[in-house]
Amino acid sequence: MGEAMELPRKKQILLFYCVESEDLALKVAAQSDCIQLRSINWRSFPDGFPNLFINDAKDIRGQHVAFLAAFSSPCVIFEQLSVIFALPRLFVASFTLVLPFFPTGSFERMEEEGDVATAFTMARILSNIPISRGGPTSIVIYDIHALQERFYFGDQVLPCFETGIPLLKERLHELPDADNISVAFPDDGAWKRFYKQLQHFPMVVCTKVREGDKRIVRLKEGTATGRHVVIVDDLVQSGGTLIECMKVLFAHGASKVSAYVTHGVFPNKSWERFTHNNKEDTNKSFTYFWITDSCPRTVKAIEGKAPFEVLSLAGSIADALQI
Repeated sequence: MGEAMELPRKKQILLFYCVESEDLALKVAAQSDCIQLRSINWRSFPDGFPNLFINDAKDIRGQHVAFLAAFSSPCVIFEQLSVIFALPRLFVASFTLVLPFFPTGSFERMEEEGDVATAFTMARILSNIPISRGGPTSIVIYDIHALQERFYFGDQVLPCFETGIPLLKERLHELPDADNISVAFPDDGAWKRFYKQLQHFPMVVCTKVREGDKRIVRLKEGTATGRHVVIVDDLVQSGGTLIECMKVLFAHGASKVSAYVTHGVFPNKSWERFTHNNKEDTNKSFTYFWITDSCPRTVKAIEGKAPFEVLSLAGSIADALQI
């Protein structure tokens, strides 16, 4: 046997970030001595358009550079895209865009002529990020909504699709009733997306059926009786489907119901319907509701409010930056 192979040296990474992602960026940097934070002046002209400045731009030449984005609303996307398109051109050794939540992902279908598939539009924009001296930009995205969306990106970028499910599995193993957990999926789409990563748990699959104008959730496969059932999906908006799914699981004998979504979008404060002090019977509510910190606004809003718990992507992002 020859000498043991030398482990590759870790890349030193300069991490820029948008205003909303500052807390997550600090957590990512705390994961590794190889990650240093760098700043951008996010200013505006009097007419509201961005007036941006990348600090110490000459110092990043020849360095591995990353940007942590949060496309939480259309109005912040343009200023971040301006920075994302500028950084690779500053003679950097490589460029990685970390966009934990791909926000247009649920608008990928054209059901009639005239529908605009904004997920495809966003993927086309990101596919045109300039190449750096090190080659194509790497784009790190967590739990993209539809499996086919990975094929929306052009060949001039390298999309890297990561998942928050390992964080959930780690947390479930810490629970006192870890040996009594079943995983439920609210529909076939969620089952297809996640079942292979959760195969060692008993599974329950729900389905949505139309009755007139209503969409009703039914149990399709599996048993919930006496189990702590954890509903798993990629994202939540209003949360209506999760609540209907919870009711069905309790009706089929579940002892507890919890939920995990990678992306807690919760527009219009829809997270409020899940908190334990919202006058609903807490015996018939979620024991835990886990989200990641992919949507920074939600993380700030739900801090300290049961049943919410945030599972941070920071360690996973730090690892992805070394790919």
